[in-house]
Amino acid sequence: MIARPSYGGEREPDSHPTPGPPTFVQSARVQLPSRGRAPRNSPGVVRSPGSFPPVPHAWIAEALHPFAEHRVSSLVPPRFDAYARVFHPAVRYPDDELFGIDTDEPDVEVTWAEVAAFNGRTAHPAMEWASITGSWEFRGSEDQPGLWNDAPAEGHLPVSVAARLAAVLRRFTGTPEDCWFGLWDGFGHTPATEETLALPSREYWLLRGPADLAATNLADEPAEQSANLWWPDDRAWFVATDIDLMTTYVGGSGPCIAALLAAEGLETAQVPSDQRTTWDADRVNPPPLGAPD
Repeated sequence: MIARPSYGGEREPDSHPTPGPPTFVQSARVQLPSRGRAPRNSPGVVRSPGSFPPVPHAWIAEALHPFAEHRVSSLVPPRFDAYARVFHPAVRYPDDELFGIDTDEPDVEVTWAEVAAFNGRTAHPAMEWASITGSWEFRGSEDQPGLWNDAPAEGHLPVSVAARLAAVLRRFTGTPEDCWFGLWDGFGHTPATEETLALPSREYWLLRGPADLAATNLADEPAEQSANLWWPDDRAWFVATDIDLMTTYVGGSGPCIAALLAAEGLETAQVPSDQRTTWDADRVNPPPLGAPD
């Protein structure tokens, strides 16, 4: 089952090219405390000489399946009872804005299920954007006027979606005010921290704060970028937004994932930990026209 969100919200970035910084339209920058430099000779472990005691994160690297397998378990440690996929919405602009007229009318979030129906495709947990639109062109600058103008954000969890997701997840941890956030160091942004988290596939700048930090800009203005990884200190759940994907994956308890599936404003689907995350994971819809980038 695909849970559909309600409409509304601000415009989010339409893609996240790699390498190089993305272009964004909204800022939520806050100043974050700087901490000491973490040693890089122990992958998966961060030690902070600040106000927090040393906290090991080796459990993440030890649990993740090989990145080359391109499965949910390659992004989210396969130690949870259930998993959900959160679909980043596409965006439709107000009509006046399409003609260059400034307007206060909010942009409209468009679900993947709506896009699939419009194109005669099937919405299902393993659907891929190129498959439900029918062409690889729709991952670039092309749009489908009248339905959507910006494709789902790639490698970035939109602010509005991050806020809704955090509001649900904070109910399912005993440490909602003490969470960890990882920002991929390849973006070229340097947040106010010197801590790092090294995983087999990528390395991240590491920050610590409340669950609400998930909806905070971690990039240097005018760019905008959300955390790519976040989890509470009690490890009750784990969120991963890979830099190359248009969806986010969450691992948690059965009740936690059930709450995400029922949450208003989130388009989600329950997925197994071994589901593939590549463009060819969609075996229901016809393959898209063209070739992947």
